[in-house]
Amino acid sequence: MLHLTKRAATARPYTSINAPALRSQLHTASASVLERMFNAPQRDGTYAFELAPTPTHCCSDGADVASKTLAFRQREGSLTLADRRGLSSVATSHSQAGAEVFVPGASDTASTNSARLPSKILIANRGEIACRIIKTCKALGVRTVAVYSEADAKSLHVQLADEAYCIGPAASSDSYLRADRIINVAKLTEAEMVHPGYGFLSENSDFSLALSEAGITFIGPPTSAIISMGSKSASKAIMLAAGVPCVPGYHGDDQSYERLSQEAKKMGFPVLIKAVKGGGGKGMKIVWHENEFEEQLLSARREAEKSFGDGTVLIEKYLLKPRHVEVQIISSAPPHSQHIALSSRDCSVQRRHQKIIEEAPAPDLSEELRRDLESKAVEAARAVDYVGAGTVEFIMDATTGEFYFMEMNTRLQVEHPVSELVTGVDLVALQLLVASGAPLPLSQEDVHVKGHAFEARLYAEDPASNFLPDVGHLQHLHFPAESSIGSDSVVRIDTGVRSGDDVSVFYDPMIAKLIVHAKDRGTALRRLRLALEQTRIVGPKTNVDFLKRLCDHPAFISADELDTGFIARYKADLLPAVPRPSKSVLTCAALYLALRDSATSAANAGPALSAFQALRLSAAQPASRTYLLRGRASSGSEKQPHVSVRVLQEQGGVFTVQLQEDDGAISSIRCISSSIAGSEGEVLSADLAPTDAADAAFPSPRIQATIVPRPPSSNALDTVERLDLFLEDRQIEIDVVAPAWVAELKGALTESKASVRSPMPCKVVDVRVQVGSKVEAGDVLVVLEAMKTEHVVRAPRAGVVATLAAQAGQMIGEGVELVLFEEETAD
Repeated sequence: MLHLTKRAATARPYTSINAPALRSQLHTASASVLERMFNAPQRDGTYAFELAPTPTHCCSDGADVASKTLAFRQREGSLTLADRRGLSSVATSHSQAGAEVFVPGASDTASTNSARLPSKILIANRGEIACRIIKTCKALGVRTVAVYSEADAKSLHVQLADEAYCIGPAASSDSYLRADRIINVAKLTEAEMVHPGYGFLSENSDFSLALSEAGITFIGPPTSAIISMGSKSASKAIMLAAGVPCVPGYHGDDQSYERLSQEAKKMGFPVLIKAVKGGGGKGMKIVWHENEFEEQLLSARREAEKSFGDGTVLIEKYLLKPRHVEVQIISSAPPHSQHIALSSRDCSVQRRHQKIIEEAPAPDLSEELRRDLESKAVEAARAVDYVGAGTVEFIMDATTGEFYFMEMNTRLQVEHPVSELVTGVDLVALQLLVASGAPLPLSQEDVHVKGHAFEARLYAEDPASNFLPDVGHLQHLHFPAESSIGSDSVVRIDTGVRSGDDVSVFYDPMIAKLIVHAKDRGTALRRLRLALEQTRIVGPKTNVDFLKRLCDHPAFISADELDTGFIARYKADLLPAVPRPSKSVLTCAALYLALRDSATSAANAGPALSAFQALRLSAAQPASRTYLLRGRASSGSEKQPHVSVRVLQEQGGVFTVQLQEDDGAISSIRCISSSIAGSEGEVLSADLAPTDAADAAFPSPRIQATIVPRPPSSNALDTVERLDLFLEDRQIEIDVVAPAWVAELKGALTESKASVRSPMPCKVVDVRVQVGSKVEAGDVLVVLEAMKTEHVVRAPRAGVVATLAAQAGQMIGEGVELVLFEEETAD
């Protein structure tokens, strides 16, 4: 065995970092070669590194180190050990291992017994949750090991961790779901524990068992609890035995279409098809009518097999006005076996069966009902000898208040921060504590819910296109500043991305979680609304403006109608047609372009004339620029009409902006002063007034707009540039339209229904038609998959398939032609 040894510049004993994997890579190296391979300068206080065989191992002779796949380099006081075959480790110094911890949240009378925490843990996850775990570990002095796919090589969690190892290609099945590789890294780095985060392997009993067999602690429940709760059918049987009420349904072993269809008919439609090992809306389908059952069953099974490796489903009666209410629990291991309910949460407002906004505590519940929910959650945990953080989810009839067990998530939930903010408890710290075998430092009597908290999930998705996931480059990313009052968080941002990162087709499209806390629900909701207003994201489409409208909706503010049908019921309010840009928006866009283009012209003219000197040319040299501007429509091929905007530059930096209306009339707006500045997007400041008010001493308040320019999409052939304006409490996309002759030169295409194109980068799962197939409007043509969710592409009209470009299993980009129809002929 080889050891990578590290010693300080001062004469301290070596600290040995066990690296068994090096043995297989250097087993032919000679002892003479294994002399000092890297020696940091001793005078700058950095470390010196050596490779040396242990006394129990002797290497064979004759190898040339240059032929090996190892490279060493020093980087800001750290050593990077890189394997060109794909495995790399980044090691940096950190605080001492074995730190003691006291978890906040216990009362003064609670036990303050400290626990000996692990010196190092591996985080078997990526993105936001990996960064969140690292944050607590750093505070506790626990070293962290990250794993990452090739697509995540430059991701934030890799940069924050003490060590990081590449475990495979971008696809989850070749990286984050490779339990064998993750366990090998844990052994290589001598990580004592593995935190699974959520998703991926977090509820995989085989992974938990394999870690146990390798002598590595799984930060989570015992394997038996994962197995028991991992099957929705088995878990319901356990819950019924424990006295926890369950929804009527079929949870049997007979998975034939005939039996499932029969059971669905017996219950009466609508019914809910659910993957027995499902979660996050994957493998879940509502069937409203009997003739939809077979297609929805097949789709649910495919999603379940891809996401969980098991296509087994159960059938339940679907409640027409269900609320999704859940309880956060935390449990310690035997012999302590404490089970504590921390808080209730409401996650009823969902789209595509996935949560979008969560709050704690669940509103509009009587104290008696709340205690009953928490009591049943504790009984559920006790029934499976649970250990660690978990969530017991209930479905509640919004009309009667009756609730039923839905499932138990045997992991940390995405929405756990709202429970942390209202209780003052760090759930990740508690997970580490109980995984170390310590008792919980608080009792049920010590738990006091304080105030109210909301979490809004910021997704890369298009709400106007049924929340279709989106991907792309995060060109501009700005969040509100995190803040706190005393020790209580007020605004918290959990994210795993930065400006310049990409939202990938391979993973969940969540960009960040915006979490707020206040003394009551109304104040917390207003705080969330303000934080959303201060959030700016340019790149893929997002749900930020949708979340603002949700926060503003009277029914959400009152909390009287919270159920899973909320978004569908108020779709017209929450998803209005995109209005045409206002005169102020068009004026700001044109002013920005004029200021920028004038400055560019001045810079190109030479150093003798500065950019802003050029903006103040004399009246004897008037300048004007004309732009064709068009607001972005809601979705699809629909386009808003463009507006011709002329900017006239006058003496003293004064501008007149003329907008041509649809009827040909000209309206003018005068800009008394203007400027652009800023590093995070360019902030345009302007004093605007109609020309008939130009003589007023103070014509109007100053308008400020943040503007981020970006190139147009590849299929926007008539657009030369796109501007994202943050103004009037929303994000407005403006296309700078090319003149007609330019569009013709670029080969702009007229829109038609002659073909169907892919709405996003995705994988073709199934092709339902062939060349020559006759289809009717609404028939299924192709089934696509992106972000682990299936999307059905239907025929826009009746016709005959002329060309079929899509093939099952094929990865395709956005805007790729899938099906071409024969040309329609006149009768």
